[in-house]
Amino acid sequence: MDMWLRLAVAAGIFILMIGLEAWVPCRTDGIDRKHRWLSNLGLAASNMLAMRITIGGLAYLAADYAQAQGIGLLNWLHLGGPLALTLSLVWLDFAIYWQHVASHHIPMFWRLHQVHHSDLAIDATTAVRFHPLEIALSMVYKTLCILFIGANPLAVILFEMILNGAATFNHSNIRIPVPLEKALRWLVITPDLHRIHHSALPVETNSNYGFSIPLWDRLFGTFTAHPQLPQTTMVIGLAQFRNPHDVAFWALLKMPFKYWHTG
Repeated sequence: MDMWLRLAVAAGIFILMIGLEAWVPCRTDGIDRKHRWLSNLGLAASNMLAMRITIGGLAYLAADYAQAQGIGLLNWLHLGGPLALTLSLVWLDFAIYWQHVASHHIPMFWRLHQVHHSDLAIDATTAVRFHPLEIALSMVYKTLCILFIGANPLAVILFEMILNGAATFNHSNIRIPVPLEKALRWLVITPDLHRIHHSALPVETNSNYGFSIPLWDRLFGTFTAHPQLPQTTMVIGLAQFRNPHDVAFWALLKMPFKYWHTG
């Protein structure tokens, strides 16, 4: 039930963002969308299948086990109810922020994460463009974080839904009116903010790591408010991968084992 609920919510948000991208796009990149989408959605399908038959339910099972066995800080302090739910959500978002920072600054992790950043354009499909090994490592990391704090099982489900929804939203190629975008960016990561993170300029790539809220970037000095070039003309992707053939589906699967570049 948990899996189908998350899938339904993710699919609904994805369809909404794709519709908005067609209606009010921010950028017109001139990149062949057909081949990009085949690569991005192909990775998404591969990841879903791989996780389904391996460790896809590990995070929830870990939270359920921690609660039953009294494992983790929240259980040791006997904190429950709305407080445990809130603290679990905040902790997991904080943990994912640092995971993202590590994926840029630890070469072994960057080898995997560059698959995500090698997209030559950015839209809602970029949100699911990850190498299967990065998805698996992320699940193991989240599981350890869940056991450490003794995260509320309901919070784990909610967090995955929020994470997926926020990633689809902030990767989307939609134009938000400036006054609204300025207000929203104080509360959530907007497409304009996260698009900076996908800039080909390293100083911009290595900023705006948050997926849902900008708090951690502002707090730890990794926040960039505006790109050096306008949002509509800034170069997206990585300087070393500009040939579409180098970022096709099979090339993406082999990329971590062929190339070693710093993030």
